[in-house]
Amino acid sequence: MSRREPRVVFGFHAVLSRVRADPASVLEIFLDETRNDARARDLASAAERAGVHLMRVPTKRLDGFYGGGRHQGVVARIEVKSAADTVDELLDRVEKPLLLVLDGVTDPHNLGACLRVANAAGAHAVIAPRDRAAGITPAVSKVASGAAESTPYIMVTNLARTIAEIKERNVWVIGADQRAAQTLYEADLPEAIAWVLGAEGEGMRRLTRESCDLLVKIPMLGEVESLNVSVSAGVCLFESVRRARGRRTERGRGGLTAMAQNRPEYRPPDPTQIEDKPDALRYWARTLETDEERIRRALRKVGPMLEAVKKELGIAGV
Repeated sequence: MSRREPRVVFGFHAVLSRVRADPASVLEIFLDETRNDARARDLASAAERAGVHLMRVPTKRLDGFYGGGRHQGVVARIEVKSAADTVDELLDRVEKPLLLVLDGVTDPHNLGACLRVANAAGAHAVIAPRDRAAGITPAVSKVASGAAESTPYIMVTNLARTIAEIKERNVWVIGADQRAAQTLYEADLPEAIAWVLGAEGEGMRRLTRESCDLLVKIPMLGEVESLNVSVSAGVCLFESVRRARGRRTERGRGGLTAMAQNRPEYRPPDPTQIEDKPDALRYWARTLETDEERIRRALRKVGPMLEAVKKELGIAGV
């Protein structure tokens, strides 16, 4: 388990949640010396019981941690323990992962809420692209209420390639899209699953959507047309949790779901078929981050060997 630079967490709820969940990770707490109300006393008592060092400091010192933001009079430095730094590391350690993949969630409050939901559902990680996602900030940590420091948040350079790698591990990638033909309640959901959600209103990017094994929608029964991304994440993740519990009950009775019985092992499209199958060509164009015509030319020149094609494109080892 790798360790990173300490992170600043602020707000009574976020700090107290961390003290209760993992007091060993709380390096120190700074509490406004003017706060003597019930919340401040409760936090001080919890820190004392947990053996966490707490210091009373002037308000100006707290302002220095967060530029005068709404810290509520309490700031803590948290040691971040990461279960994995990469998707590969995570999948090496988890047999049947439950993952949340976010495409285009740039609002810190939405990210914090998604991390909180993912943690509550027992998700093994939240994954997002570096170029279209919010990073972990004090605002994210406050909304996440401790989840930002306990649920791995893995930012990747190429989301399409990462999704391909996840699928190669026999994890089904299922996107939530209101244009899908079936609802998540009608779909036969597998045990190992990565839920993919886009930002509210925009949804997933086209390439991300095309990378999914299956698209499902959350049925809207009222007047609203969409949900906040964190609410959608909660619906999807907890449906997986519900199915997993039901599946364990079925196993106890000797039964298995149709997908568990019949689901084939995932295999990437055969690069030799790109002239006959446009889906295969689009897959390798996304995965290798190059245009389709370059792949066609490379294939004609060196033949249908993937590593040779990558070498021809100047991306060997990718």
